[in-house]
Amino acid sequence: MMITILYIYKNKDAFRVKRSLESLRQQTDQRFQVLFVDYGSTSSFKDEIIPVINTFDFVKYHYSYHCAQAWSRAKAINIGLRLIETPFVFVADIDMIFRNDFVAKLHQLKDHNKSIYFKVGFLNQKESTEIKDFNQYTIQHVSSEGAKGLSLFPLKALNEIQGFDEFLHFWGAEDEDIHQRLQNHGLSEVFYNDEILMLHQWHLTYRNAENNQLTQELRVLNITRINSNHLKYNSQQHKTVVNTTTWGTSITKEEYVELHQAPISITLTNKKEVIDHFIFHQLNEFHNGILAVTIVEDAQNGSLKSLLKRSLNKTVPQFYSLKEVNDTLLLHIVSFYRNNNYIYNVSKDLKSIEFKIKK
Repeated sequence: MMITILYIYKNKDAFRVKRSLESLRQQTDQRFQVLFVDYGSTSSFKDEIIPVINTFDFVKYHYSYHCAQAWSRAKAINIGLRLIETPFVFVADIDMIFRNDFVAKLHQLKDHNKSIYFKVGFLNQKESTEIKDFNQYTIQHVSSEGAKGLSLFPLKALNEIQGFDEFLHFWGAEDEDIHQRLQNHGLSEVFYNDEILMLHQWHLTYRNAENNQLTQELRVLNITRINSNHLKYNSQQHKTVVNTTTWGTSITKEEYVELHQAPISITLTNKKEVIDHFIFHQLNEFHNGILAVTIVEDAQNGSLKSLLKRSLNKTVPQFYSLKEVNDTLLLHIVSFYRNNNYIYNVSKDLKSIEFKIKK
């Protein structure tokens, strides 16, 4: 009986991936296969990772064209879950170095009535550059009981609760939520901390501090707090199923190209009433096609004439910053339109936002 090891990837260096997969090649128990889900890496990263993947005959690569969408580890995992056919799946991480009996331990522990997560040893930067036997590494610190990202699941139970919660985007809460909902579904949760079977390679923190400035990397300010509150809500409501039947949907190249090539049909400014009307009415009213919008700063925003009127206590238009527009629109998309095909880009000069959606 095989176990699928599921990797989720987007725009990361190939070296750590190769090292992780190499540790799987050294396993004493070869009853496993790897599904590698690429959640829309740019062409440069994609072109770098594919030759690495091709050197491991136990790896199947799947690319989903989420190139210009907000990052969702939950949704990326779900894409993988819809492709897996083995009875058990281990949700891995490209930073892991596995002890050579790791797969054997998975087979020993697997249970249709349990979700199992594992203690991990973290390496510092220097140790991560060394090539040693697993037991020779010096571990800087170990993960606690609250870290549930590396887990073994029975696939049937995951399918019955329709996977990870796809409301959860960017960072936080998806791992704790899935274990919690599986418990509501009747499974037992187990923390395996008898020994360390995985080492985490050091890297700069991918999740940089949330900031108040607009960036090309898609972000929403305070999203981790929103995700945390969503986790609390699911817990209070004793949720099991949270997604629609379209969970785990991948985007094809044809669907992405269709959106990418759609011409801009509407140009909006950052005037408050314009943005509010678009987000809370116009977007909802549009159907049967592709809505393609560019949002730019209004010429009156910060103009000398506007400042003069304000100084004279005259009525002047109110504006959102483009950062405020970005946060409100992205959160609205994640909340209500995450199952639609869409693309979202912030311009290099940070002076405009392009949004296209098929409805």
